[in-house]
Amino acid sequence: MTAMTAPVLRWASLLVPMALAVADALLVNGVTLGLELNVSLVAATALLLRRRLPMTVFLATLPGILIGYVWFAPMIAMYTVAARRPDRRLLAFSALLLAIAHFVPWPVSDFEPTAYRENTLTLIDASVTSVAPIALGLLVRTRGELAARIADLTHSRRHADELLAQQVLSTERARLAREMHDVVAHQVSLISLQAGAVQISAADSQARESARTIRELSVRTLDELRHMVGVLRAAGGDLEELTPQPCLADLPRLIELSALDVDYEADYGEGVLEDLGQSEAVERAVFRIVQEALTNVRKHAPGARVRVRVSEVGGTEGDEKAVRELRVEVRNGAPDATAAAPGLPGGGHGLIGLRERAQLLGGTLEARPLPDGGFVVRARLPGVRPAPRSPGTGATPG
Repeated sequence: MTAMTAPVLRWASLLVPMALAVADALLVNGVTLGLELNVSLVAATALLLRRRLPMTVFLATLPGILIGYVWFAPMIAMYTVAARRPDRRLLAFSALLLAIAHFVPWPVSDFEPTAYRENTLTLIDASVTSVAPIALGLLVRTRGELAARIADLTHSRRHADELLAQQVLSTERARLAREMHDVVAHQVSLISLQAGAVQISAADSQARESARTIRELSVRTLDELRHMVGVLRAAGGDLEELTPQPCLADLPRLIELSALDVDYEADYGEGVLEDLGQSEAVERAVFRIVQEALTNVRKHAPGARVRVRVSEVGGTEGDEKAVRELRVEVRNGAPDATAAAPGLPGGGHGLIGLRERAQLLGGTLEARPLPDGGFVVRARLPGVRPAPRSPGTGATPG
């Protein structure tokens, strides 16, 4: 049911019964004004208030059936009383009043007690006239109550299904957490131990520094894995619970640990989001875009030079309400033919995930090869106010 049809149906259900009662009054009593027609029209007009004052309207229609011999108005009023006031004593009293008004003739002096056959037929007719609207009203009310209960049961069942789905998801999270811990944590721990051994035993200072960097990355990766496992084990886990979160201040450290030839340019100041609640999400997206782009360079373009630029565009100095955005560009040249390929595995889902992340934040991301054999990743994101954190306090590359 649309928003336009609902008022139409509501008014129709109010006016149609009155129109039927008016037609009944005119057919029975003619069009000449008199006592019979007047009380019949009053009974028909009173039906406009039957939903608000059902019992009062019913009493107002009784003269119509007693004097004017109309049926529709009192029967409709009786139906409304049964549907809205389902009190047994009230309904019995109302049915008795309606039966008496129908059975007793007008004027009362015309009543003939000895006319047994006519009185019996009239009594049966009056009983049906009184009971039928009550039965229909109670039926409609019961149907409405059943529909409401079915709706409640449906809602309860849907809620139970959601709880069951959450329970299944929680169980799957716990299983996945165990798998991650057993498979990934063990391997990374071995890498950290081996790097520590090399750091102690190596005679070359450059080799020791590389081993130290590998060990530091391993330890921080284990720390991120520990937080991820904690979220997966939580029944209502949310990615926002992952702490610490990377920010723009962590980009220099990310580039330093990337072991790539990177030129980094940062050109952004104190920005203001239209929705400041997105600030951390945008900073995290910038970090992950740069992180994934550098990972792809290590996989597919070993030995290539890389240029990373993060800049703020839009707005004017001193105008805090101006709409601003961050632009991120990671551009690399052609791979060095003499550099050994690392042979790192890749599923091809990294850039797809980054594009979806940018779109969720209201931004865009494009990635395409360059004519010189290189590759470029560009993203445009809503502007942020850089978080006041010093480098190294956020999450590390993972």
